[in-house]
Amino acid sequence: MSVGVRVLGIETSCDETAAAVVIRDDQGRGTIVSNIVRSQLEEHAPYGGVVPELAARAHVSHLDRIIGRAVEAAGLDLRQLDAIAATAGPGLIGGVLVGLTTAKALAAALGKPLLAVNHLEAHALTARLTDGIAFPYLMLLVSGGHSQFVLVRGVGDYQRWGSTIDDALGEAFDKVAKLLGLGVPGGPQVERLARSGDPHRFDFPRPLLHQDRLDFSFSGLKTAVRLAAEAAAPLSDQDAADLAASFQRTVAEIVAKRARSALVRLRAEWPGAPARLVVAGGVAANREIGAALRGVSEAAGAELIIPPIPLCTDNGAMVAWAGAERLVLGGCDGLDVAARARWPLDSADMGVGHAA
Repeated sequence: MSVGVRVLGIETSCDETAAAVVIRDDQGRGTIVSNIVRSQLEEHAPYGGVVPELAARAHVSHLDRIIGRAVEAAGLDLRQLDAIAATAGPGLIGGVLVGLTTAKALAAALGKPLLAVNHLEAHALTARLTDGIAFPYLMLLVSGGHSQFVLVRGVGDYQRWGSTIDDALGEAFDKVAKLLGLGVPGGPQVERLARSGDPHRFDFPRPLLHQDRLDFSFSGLKTAVRLAAEAAAPLSDQDAADLAASFQRTVAEIVAKRARSALVRLRAEWPGAPARLVVAGGVAANREIGAALRGVSEAAGAELIIPPIPLCTDNGAMVAWAGAERLVLGGCDGLDVAARARWPLDSADMGVGHAA
């Protein structure tokens, strides 16, 4: 009996060096047999953010070892793999090049298919790996680089319903953390500080919230936090906690209202489909945002799916799974496929077909 397809996934789009092996069986079920992630947090912490050149160098130094560990942990030999998948964009181009070039070399040496994976597609399909859900479903992607609603209609078939017109939500968290003198990564630091703060002390603006659209804007909110901090300076510990709590409450309200509108649209345009909201990206770990989305989903009679947090942040398993999903539909890329710093999920060259 066939075990399905065994795919190695490589992820190097930002500051995690990651590799994983995933099996997709003949019934479309996924199993993660290894998932190795090396964070570069310590390398970048002194600079208050990710330094692209340092990230690329770290990928070069560690990727081969990470791949070796992933294959060994899976109990496989490289020759037993059915395909090699790697993030080809979007992301920091130096890091993307490291991972994609390594994948090309492995595919050529082993005579295996190469799958050049869109990083956003890997996030979009993760819920099919963890929860086995069918298409279509609504995805909210909230991370350091992206904040958008996407209707996931099939593998390679995506319709973007809304996006940020300026800062991504994760970026806004990072900037507020820096403003308050917190460490990195900013999101968890702000959330931790907010627990001891008064979320109603500061009344921050909610940009675009009353407009009939699903787009986000966080730049004005970030500026409002800065102005409030300057007005309250010098900040006490309680001032900082109140600013963090008020910012987080405002963000949760914005995301929840947008999600409510997106679910209304989903029911209107796909009345026969199950109402599902999938949340992906590192910001999915925020408890207050998660609670707000659960409330919205329950009120709308929709199912909320948030994959395990290690699979919401960047990892090789999601890349391997996206590669496997494409492989069974006949997808394959040539060794001349290019790395991309930008690659919208709803671009015309995403399509390879559909899966159930």
